[in-house]
Amino acid sequence: MAAKFVNVGYGNLVAAARIVTVASPDAAPIKRLVQDAKEAGVVIDVSCGKKTRSVIVTDSKHVILSSLEPEALGVLLNQEN
Repeated sequence: MAAKFVNVGYGNLVAAARIVTVASPDAAPIKRLVQDAKEAGVVIDVSCGKKTRSVIVTDSKHVILSSLEPEALGVLLNQEN
């Protein structure tokens, strides 16, 4: 069985099966989640210096910051399934 990957921006790929949620970074709980993940050293910033528009949480508790909108990532995830 081949692994399915999702483009999270600028040629960066994440295994679709490992994604737990995709959220907007504007909510206070998500901001706290990102801050806690930074302190724990499990943040992966793939926004390439652009504004973070979505926060991806994986099953390994890594937090990925992307410059793509959550809706765009949702469409890409639905195409993979």
